[in-house]
Amino acid sequence: MASLNVGNLGEYLREQRRAAQLSLRQLADATGVSNPYLSQIERGLRKPSADVLQQVAKALRISAETLYVRAGILDEREREELETRAVILADPSINERQKNVLLQIYDSFRRENGFVPGPDADADADAEAGADAIPGADAKADADAGRDAGPRNGDDAGADATEDQDPHS
Repeated sequence: MASLNVGNLGEYLREQRRAAQLSLRQLADATGVSNPYLSQIERGLRKPSADVLQQVAKALRISAETLYVRAGILDEREREELETRAVILADPSINERQKNVLLQIYDSFRRENGFVPGPDADADADAEAGADAIPGADAKADADAGRDAGPRNGDDAGADATEDQDPHS
């Protein structure tokens, strides 16, 4: 784990609080964290927990992951992966199965490029372990994703996709 740079975190929190036009007391009320404790964080005298950072992020309407990076809890690469996953999971225009397929494809591409799936990939690992045992499962997942996207140009474009076709060519 990276060392905590609480001075930098405190300055950043102060900037974000001022940008949100909140006093320290208003932020304390919104987070349930005491005013003196928040003041000590902003001055770099305290090392806040991940829970406190999450409460502050929620009140300031900023990414908790950004605060975790600034506090040294997460590294930048982990934050980017978590944000990508969060965007996919929060998308109301796709259903849960489509989200899982998309996350499996995302993890597959990351592995192909030498990255190991992050901590939140555990939820998908069981489903993906079954898919890895089936030859052509990635192509099937791509075909399923195409089918769920709905008809294109009046035909059912993804329904007859086979495992041997490369949907990316």
